[in-house]
Amino acid sequence: MKKEFQLRLLPTLALATVAALAGCGGGGGEREAGQGLAQGVTLEFVARAGSAPVSCGTLVSGLGSGGVDAQLQDLRFYISNVRLLRSDGSEVALALGANDDWNLTAGSDSLTLIDLEDGSGACSEGTAATNATIRGTVPAGDYTGVKLTMGVPFALNHSDYAMAPRPLDLQGMAWSWQSGRKFANIELTEPAGTSRPWTTSSFLFHLGSTGCSGNPASGETVSCAAPNRMEFTLANFDPATQRIAIDLQALLAGTDITVNRGGGPGCMSGGTDPECLRVFEALAIDWKPDGSGTGRPIAGGAAQTLFRAVAK
Repeated sequence: MKKEFQLRLLPTLALATVAALAGCGGGGGEREAGQGLAQGVTLEFVARAGSAPVSCGTLVSGLGSGGVDAQLQDLRFYISNVRLLRSDGSEVALALGANDDWNLTAGSDSLTLIDLEDGSGACSEGTAATNATIRGTVPAGDYTGVKLTMGVPFALNHSDYAMAPRPLDLQGMAWSWQSGRKFANIELTEPAGTSRPWTTSSFLFHLGSTGCSGNPASGETVSCAAPNRMEFTLANFDPATQRIAIDLQALLAGTDITVNRGGGPGCMSGGTDPECLRVFEALAIDWKPDGSGTGRPIAGGAAQTLFRAVAK
């Protein structure tokens, strides 16, 4: 049986608090949803390498097939179109608040930039500003889990970053050669004094759509052979007691991050880049060494290992 939880209310919804609390346990919440009452949702993200916290300026251990040490260089990713799940399997879209530095709603699409680097240590290309949360509202009621996409929706992806609204205006998340965005920018670098020197100084994982054609700047229609948007679901997830961990150890399991066997340093989502094989397995996205992968989630991302729920 799926566990149901009543999502906590944001302070700005104080007028709805009494009615929403009265709806705990099922039917009441559904009736209130019909009356337009809403309840707040806060999803919190953390970075992990297995069970160990990950942050800029500290050594990250046990990475890749060799279990090596590394320094974090960047850790940012876009999460879009969040849906809360009811016990009957139906999905309810999370409505974000006003557009700001981290959040954007445009038409039927919404996204949030999660930024887990603070500009310290080897994260020198980042800034001190961080964002580890997605906040929004759903109709009052009982929910059992959450469904998310790591990626930028197609309608928002292909544009000039310099002219785009926040948080799509970041040069560090732009991917000019593919006319889109880096959905995830996860970078690691060789630590000083390592006993096992890397053949390349960094391992870069840039997730984004590949095989793209068409220049949006000249009004051409863009199409991409491999969308590479990652879907994942956390069932029995309670945001009041749990956070969402992105696990770098799971992402890099089976990959020797100290050696570059082809393509750019690391995995740039290319269809024939040998460093992408195990990485895309962790994402549960269809990728094949001969470039014939569809770039679409396998079974809705059911076997992904990158994200998991952890206790607060």
